[in-house]
Amino acid sequence: MERTLIIIKPDAVQKGAVGKILDRFIQEGFEIKALKMFRFTEEQAKQFYIVHRERPFYKELVEFMTSGPVVAAVLEGEDAIQRVREIIGPTDSEEARRVAPDTIRAKYGTDKGQNAIHASDSKESASYEIPFIFSALEQI
Repeated sequence: MERTLIIIKPDAVQKGAVGKILDRFIQEGFEIKALKMFRFTEEQAKQFYIVHRERPFYKELVEFMTSGPVVAAVLEGEDAIQRVREIIGPTDSEEARRVAPDTIRAKYGTDKGQNAIHASDSKESASYEIPFIFSALEQI
């Protein structure tokens, strides 16, 4: 079994899509091993997305991720990282609507920046991101 992190972003939280998104993962056979709602501070968002610090969208990403509450979850399942990435769809929600209309980003995202959900993209990312958001006591 593999674990991965998802973060339902402020746009999807504001749209009231949290329950639908979590239910999609449950229907796909994942177990939720940790769950919480919080709001990133600017410093926390900068540190969480540090891998993108040299990219032109970094400042905008930090501003967006601090604009409202988010919901984070640790999901567990077979090949969780790859399967979750397939379920969420392409980064650009507009592209997702064209090529993968049943994905989370196609259904709940707006565009490339406000794309409803973050998910770890590798084992290395998950090993950094999960303990960044959740302590060992918060995970079952």
